[in-house]
Amino acid sequence: MNVIVMGQGYVGLPLAMAAVDAGHHVIGFEPDPHRSASLRDGRSYVEDIPGKQLHAALASGRYQPTDDRTLIGDFDVAAITVPTPLRDRQPDLSYVRNAVETLADHLPAGATVILESTTHPGTTRELVVPILEEATGWRAGEDFHVAFSPERIDPGNERWTFENTPKIVAGLTTRCQVRALEFYASITQHVVSADSLEAAELAKVFENTYRHVNIALVNELGRLAHVLGVDVWHTLELAATKPFGFTKFTPGPGVGGHCLPVDPVYLTHHARTQHGHAVRLVELAQDVNDGQPDYVVSRLQDTLNSRFQRSLSGARILALGLAYKPGTADVRESPAVAVTEMLAAKGASVDAVEPHLAQVTACDFRAIPRDLGIYDAVVLLTPHDDFDLQHVADHARYVLDTRGVMPAAPHIERL
Repeated sequence: MNVIVMGQGYVGLPLAMAAVDAGHHVIGFEPDPHRSASLRDGRSYVEDIPGKQLHAALASGRYQPTDDRTLIGDFDVAAITVPTPLRDRQPDLSYVRNAVETLADHLPAGATVILESTTHPGTTRELVVPILEEATGWRAGEDFHVAFSPERIDPGNERWTFENTPKIVAGLTTRCQVRALEFYASITQHVVSADSLEAAELAKVFENTYRHVNIALVNELGRLAHVLGVDVWHTLELAATKPFGFTKFTPGPGVGGHCLPVDPVYLTHHARTQHGHAVRLVELAQDVNDGQPDYVVSRLQDTLNSRFQRSLSGARILALGLAYKPGTADVRESPAVAVTEMLAAKGASVDAVEPHLAQVTACDFRAIPRDLGIYDAVVLLTPHDDFDLQHVADHARYVLDTRGVMPAAPHIERL
């Protein structure tokens, strides 16, 4: 098949590589000229795709990364994997709209257009289909095909990859469904058929909303346990011994990445504005998790005051980790970045260690400095495997461990 993948980021590049490996001819459209040039040079900026794999795809002649819209020609399948961010805390579907409009200008008869970007229920039917039909004068489901298949990329997860993670597929019509299933069956190991576009769209936002709500619940528990003088980490270990009806989540500095801080907003905003329905539990979870970086800062301030009679203003702080999760360079919506910015805003002198980022303004070190005695406090925000946490435990004056991974010691406090 001739395949177009609109967007070559954390979602689109793995999809493009899987399609190339399956023998398809792929154009990877990336509107950022610097990123598209990087791909053409064989330099991957997505950690899940090593340079060796990218070089092999280019050498095969079946992968062509480009930022030139005129190269989007005849295709059998087009997958849209562009961002769906928030702008002023409101869903922003402009990237999806732009991608669909670009494809509409080149849509061949009989082709299949698949939306993978996470969004609210109804987007494929109410946004994608009308744009394509109006631009072409054709009828979706008859002259061309439309489907939705939500991405399930988990950056840095070596166990569950694009190829072996079950892929939900929904079509506008039965024929659309068949075409999309045929494509994904050729590049993934397990496809799951959905009854409707809206069911698949809702399943995607609910998957991440489920995690978001449970993380908020355990963050609330952590705050309560601190007030009660109870070790929340030990409490969670005890609760996790129950062999049924309980899934263990752990506290942290907040939620980040391309899903958890964003997807629930698409659900709650759509429910309120289009249907007048408030999803109150989810909205409360957003408030809790959004406030977690501020809670980390307040805990650090309280401890500096009580232990060292030291104000946060003027204190020297070392922050370990800026990425939103271990093992990645992904700082999108990262609570670790939010914490460092809040500390600096309160007058602290903040150094940061992030081994996975080559160039970030706030990143002062790629590795933990040997002399930790110059810092009033160390705050562990992202527990990368690269970190020598025993060195931190042995030499730091005080550590606030927001992830519960440090060894027990009088000078180490868990969130």
